[in-house]
Formats: sequence, C-alpha cells, structure tokens
Amino acid sequence: MIIHVVQPGDTIYSIAEQYNTTPQQIIAYNELANPNELVVGQTIVILVPDQVHTVQPGDTLENIAQRYGIPVVNLLQYNPQIMYADDIFPGEQIIISLDQEKRGPIHVIGYAYPNIDRTVLMKTLPYLTYLTLFTYGITPEGNLIDIDDEELIGIARDFGVAPLMLISTLTEEGKFSNELAHSLLNDENIQNNLIENVVNTMKEKEYYGLDIDFEYVLPEDRDNFVAFVQKMTDRLNEEGFTVLTALAPKTSADQSGLLYEAHDYPALGDASNRALLMTYEWGYTYGPAMAVSPVDKVREVLDYAVTEIPRDKIYMGIPNYGYDFVLPYVQGVSKANSLSNVQAVELADEVGAPIEYNEVSQAPYFIYYDDQGNQHQVWFEDARSIESKLDVFSEYGFEGVGYWNIMRYFPQNWLVLSSLYDIAKLI
Repeated sequence: MIIHVVQPGDTIYSIAEQYNTTPQQIIAYNELANPNELVVGQTIVILVPDQVHTVQPGDTLENIAQRYGIPVVNLLQYNPQIMYADDIFPGEQIIISLDQEKRGPIHVIGYAYPNIDRTVLMKTLPYLTYLTLFTYGITPEGNLIDIDDEELIGIARDFGVAPLMLISTLTEEGKFSNELAHSLLNDENIQNNLIENVVNTMKEKEYYGLDIDFEYVLPEDRDNFVAFVQKMTDRLNEEGFTVLTALAPKTSADQSGLLYEAHDYPALGDASNRALLMTYEWGYTYGPAMAVSPVDKVREVLDYAVTEIPRDKIYMGIPNYGYDFVLPYVQGVSKANSLSNVQAVELADEVGAPIEYNEVSQAPYFIYYDDQGNQHQVWFEDARSIESKLDVFSEYGFEGVGYWNIMRYFPQNWLVLSSLYDIAKLI
C-alpha cells in the first residue's frame, strides 16, 4: 500500500503512471467522484498487488477463493469494486494478495444506527469483526426500548461479522440521562429486570455480545456502576456472551468532570471482558477548531489506560467524520457542522482550498472563507491520519479498534486497514 499526497500539477493519469497502475483502478478503489479535480494535499491510496487473478467464464468468488486457499472475505477486502459475490465478469483483474507484510490480527468494531444505508453496510462488513447497533434504550422499570435490528443482524452474520447489542441511557432527545442511570444503578429489582430482558433479547435475536455505553453517570454512582457492569458480565458470560464497556477518554484517575468521574478504569476494566476507549471528540460541535482525535491527546489517554487495564482488553476509538468550524470561536455560540471525510475533500475542491497536515495532531485540515466573508477551518481524517492512528494501536499492543461510526463510507480507511492487518472474524 502506498499513500500518495497530491502535489501541484498532479493528475490521476500522472499518479497512475508513477505507481505503475491504472487511473481506473485508483478511481474505483478511492471512489473519486471528481478524478479530474484533485485537491493539493489530498491523499490517494494505491494498492500494490502480489498476486492477481483474471476472471474466467464460470468463475465465482467462492471457487476463486478455494483455488487460492483464501477466505472469500479477503477478495472483498482487496477488491472493493466488487459489491456482491456474483458481481464479477470475465477478463476482470482481481487482487488475490497484496505485496505487503501484515502487522498481525486486528479486531474491528463498527458502530451503526439501524437506518444505515444497506449498500454502505455491505461495503463495510468485510472489514469488521463486530457490528454494534446503536442503541437500545432503557425504561425506568428496566424494560428495553426496542430497535429495528433483525435484518441488520442477519446481514452481519452473512458476512461473518459478530453483532453486538448496545444499551445506553440515551433519551429520545439524544442526551444521556444520569437520572435514568441513577435510578437503575440504585435499584436491584430494576437491574435484575433489565439483565433478564437483555439476556432474552440477545438469545432471541442471535446477538454475539453486549456493549454498555453509560455516559455522564453521576459521581456518587461510581461504585454502583461497577457493580452493575460486573453483575451483567457475570450473567452474560454464563450464557456464552461477551461484554464490552465504553469508557470516557481519561488521562488520570482523579480527572474531574461529569463525563469522567464515574468511569473507574481499573474497576470497569476488571468487570468487563473488553473496554472501548472513546478517544475522539476533542474537536466537537460546540468546541474550538481542532482535530477530532489528535494523536498527541490520544496518547495521553492511552498512557494512563495501560496502567489500569490489561492491553489485550483495550479497544481504541477512531472517528469516521470531521467538522467544519466557523472562526472566531465564541463559547456558547459557535456550532460546527459535521461532515464525512469524503465530503471534506469535496468541500476543499469546491472552495479551492489546499489541504494541510498538522504533524502534532497527525490530522488534515484546510481553511476557507464563505460568501459572507467568515473564515472556516475544517478538520477531518485521511489515509495518513488513519495510518498514524493504526501505528499507535500497534505500538500499544491492543486487541482492536472501534469506529464511530460507519454510517458514511470512507473507502481510504478500509484500504489502509486491510492492507496493514488481518481482520479477525469470529463467526
């Protein structure tokens, strides 16, 4: 895999000639909507094949995979232009293997809402170990607020992806309720009812495990939250399920703030089978302009986390989005607009802004002015920033990563990920 950063004067044809590939392959793999309008500073991912198969009449992905002794999912990972198993034609060149040594296995979680575009879902599933569906709600009595998830569970399993059920205290207004968490965490009857409802739902719908995402828990409920997670884990492990708990990005045990205080890293790490560190949202909707997941800030969280939680339990969060910030920042007034990483490059092209790269944050950004003369700063992810985050993942020796979220397809991320790692499949 090669990551090319577009330079002044580059064209899709000159880049293809430079790396001995074809413009068509670059366009298809990177899903370039405007290949004749490259942005200076934009990244282009080039896959370097080791072995290539020319499709013959009667070939299917299954018999090609059998011929070369590899899983079908590998063909889907290395050939993202193939949408469906029978979507190949005679004469087509299919990559069988890449000329790159893999770093080893990686477990990958992708978070999605039930209304995810099914085409986006099926393009993403070859690269996932787990699909986490966001989110089951909880009533004050400990009953579950159902979601339309059965079709998604079936599709995930068809791709060998383990579906994870997620419970949270998120309200219909989109906010985490610490009042709901407080009543649950202080009432054994409500907890017992919730646990039984979770077990029954997971069995009925064939979930693989559970993701617990309780945010902004009151500090006085810290110990009760740990006890609840332990009780849930004990019960679900007895039934053959696994439990993961999502944790706020802390840098010390005594970090102040409602987001952090009730998230006891060592205790929750012990009480859960796995722990996801939500290492994103430094740059956020109501904050000042900065990278969503700056590597220097992420490292501060990881350096603390590994002193409290075994490394083989930890999943590192990775964002799949960016923000368009309006400057100057005014606290309580400013509000950034979220956009996909693909949309960010398209916006840079539209406004004629070159893309820069911040070496400290290890993230791309650009600056432009709107029609009213307001300055904007856009931070997002590209192939370089994803590779940088994966370098950190490998350095710390964690089990996996979790993407928030997979609703908007980012082809370069999956090209980089599948080039560097063998993506674990559990079912």
